[in-house]
Amino acid sequence: MATPSSGRVPGSLGPNQRGRDLDRLAEEHFDVLVIGGGITGVGCALDAATRGLSVALVEQRDIASGTSSRSSKLLHGGLRYLEQRDFALVREALHERGLLTRKVCPHLVRPVTFLIPLTSRIWQRLYYGAGVLLYDLLAWTGKNPLPRHRHLSRRRALELVPGLKRSSLIGGIVYSDAQIDDARHTLAVARTAARHGAAVAVSTQVTDLLIEDVDGTRTVVGAELQDLENDRQITCRATKVVNATGVWIDDIQDMAGPAGLTVRAAKGVHIVVPRECIESDSGVVLRTSRSVLFIIPWGAHWLIGTTDTDWPHDRAHPAASQADIDYILEEANAALDRPLTEDDIVGVYAGLRPLVSGEVDDDTTKLSREHAVAQPVPGLVSIAGGKYTTYRVMAVDTIDVVAEGIDRNIPASCTEDVTVIGSDHWTSWQSRIPKLAAEHDLPEELVERLLWRHGSHIGDVFDLFDERADLRAVVGDLYVAAEIVHACRHEGALHLEDVLARRLRISIESEERGLAVSEAAAGLMAAELGWDEEKVAEEVATWHRRVRAERAANDAPDDIAADALRRRAVDARGLVDVEPSE
Repeated sequence: MATPSSGRVPGSLGPNQRGRDLDRLAEEHFDVLVIGGGITGVGCALDAATRGLSVALVEQRDIASGTSSRSSKLLHGGLRYLEQRDFALVREALHERGLLTRKVCPHLVRPVTFLIPLTSRIWQRLYYGAGVLLYDLLAWTGKNPLPRHRHLSRRRALELVPGLKRSSLIGGIVYSDAQIDDARHTLAVARTAARHGAAVAVSTQVTDLLIEDVDGTRTVVGAELQDLENDRQITCRATKVVNATGVWIDDIQDMAGPAGLTVRAAKGVHIVVPRECIESDSGVVLRTSRSVLFIIPWGAHWLIGTTDTDWPHDRAHPAASQADIDYILEEANAALDRPLTEDDIVGVYAGLRPLVSGEVDDDTTKLSREHAVAQPVPGLVSIAGGKYTTYRVMAVDTIDVVAEGIDRNIPASCTEDVTVIGSDHWTSWQSRIPKLAAEHDLPEELVERLLWRHGSHIGDVFDLFDERADLRAVVGDLYVAAEIVHACRHEGALHLEDVLARRLRISIESEERGLAVSEAAAGLMAAELGWDEEKVAEEVATWHRRVRAERAANDAPDDIAADALRRRAVDARGLVDVEPSE
C-alpha cells in the first residue's frame, strides 16, 4: 500500500495535512472557526488568516460541494439588477470582477462576450443601450480590464452568432463579462487560506455548537465535530464561530436556539451541450417570461440556464426535473436556428442559491442578492445571501464583525492584494504554452486547459509524469491522469465524486457522466488514499448509483418526483437518508 504524500507543498490539502489539521482542531483554541467550505466560507477563512487570526475551517462534505460548484460560472455585475435600480450592488460586483480578473486569480478567469438580441428598432436599442453603457461606466470606476460594449446591425449580429434565427432579432448589443471555473476557484481560495495558516478539514460535520456562560451571557465558544472518514469525535474551541453554510444556515443557527438570518433555497438548473450544437463566437442573453436565459461558452461546450424556482426538498442533492429541462430547451429554441433536443444534452446540473428570505409568497427572482451579516447569539456570526462574484466583500464584512469580538487590535482586510494559489507570474506562464506542449509532448489545447485550471502550479502536475509514465494518459478527452493523483495529494479529494464532479468536470462534460472512467480513476485514487479492492468497488458503485439517480430525476415530471428519485442514490459521505426503491 502506498504511503500518501506528506503534503508539504505550500497550501497543499492532502491526507496527512487533514490528519494534522484534525489534531489542531482538537488541541488548539482558535480565534475563528468557520463552518462551510463553499466560496463564502473559504473566503472568510482567507480573510481572517491574512489578518493574523488563527483560523479553522470545517466542511461536512467537500470543498465547493454545494452551490459553489453549480453556478453559471460567471463573474458579473448583474446587468439585470440595473432594472431594479440596484446600482450599488452592480458597481460593487463589477469592482470585484475587475479585481479578480486583473490580480486575485487571473488564471481562473476568462473574458466572455454576450450578445443581447434586439427585437425592436428604437426603444430596445435605447433602453438596453443605456443599460450596458451604464454597466460599462460602473465597471470603468473599478479599472475594467474588459472591452466596452458595441452596437451591431442584424447582419453583424448574425455574423457573430450565426446560430440565431434571422427572425429572432433586428440587431444586437455585445457586452463583456468574465467567466470563472467556480469549483477550481473555491478550492484555490481554500488552499490559499491553508497556505496562510488556516486548519482545513473536509468530511468533518458539526454535530452541535458549544455554548457556555461567559460573564453571565449564553455564548457560542466552539463546536462538536465528527470526522466522517474515521468516526472520530472532536471538540473544537474558538472565540468566534462563523456560520457560512449557505442553504444550511438555519440548521446551524437552530443549534444555538433563537432565530437569526433566514434563507430560502432557489434552484438554478443548467444544461450542457457540445459546442458544435450552436454556431456562435459569443455567448447570448435571452429575455424570457420569467427572467433571462444565458447561453454561455464553456470550453468545448455551452452552458445554458438558468431556472429560478423555490426548492423545499433535499438541499444536498438538488435535482433537475424534466420540467426544468423542457423550460430551458423551449426558451433557447425560440431563438436558435437549429433547435436543441434532449439528445444533444451531455450534462445537467442543479444548484441552490441561498437568498435572504422575504415574505413567504415572494418570488425567488425578486429576493435580494445582497448579503447580510448577523449575530443571532454572542459568539456566532452568520453570513447569508450575496452572489459568487462578491464573495470577497462578504468575507470582509463578516470578519469585520468577528474582529469586534476579538480582544486585540485586528488589522483591516488585505485580500484585495492577496493572490490565490496558481496566479503567480500568470502573464509569463500564458506565453509558455507552445514550449510546455513541446516539452511534455501534449497538444497545446490540453496544456492551455491545464494552465487555466492549475496556473503556475501546473509544474506540480507535470512532475507526476516523471514519477509514473501512465499518469500522462488523457482522461475523458480533456484531462490527464496525473490530475487525479494531484487531486488526492494536494487538493483534498477523499472520494471518487470529489474528483469526477469537482476537481475534474467529467460529470457534466461527457454524455456518460464519468461512468467510463470511474474504475480507472478510483484505481489511481486507491494508491494515494490506501483503498483496498472492496473500497474501490464501493466508490465506483456509489458513483454509478448517483448517475442513475440523476438521470432518473431528469426524466421526472416535477420537483417532488425528481427529489424522490435523486435520493435513491447513496450519499458518498452517508449524510442523506436513502429513499427506498419501489
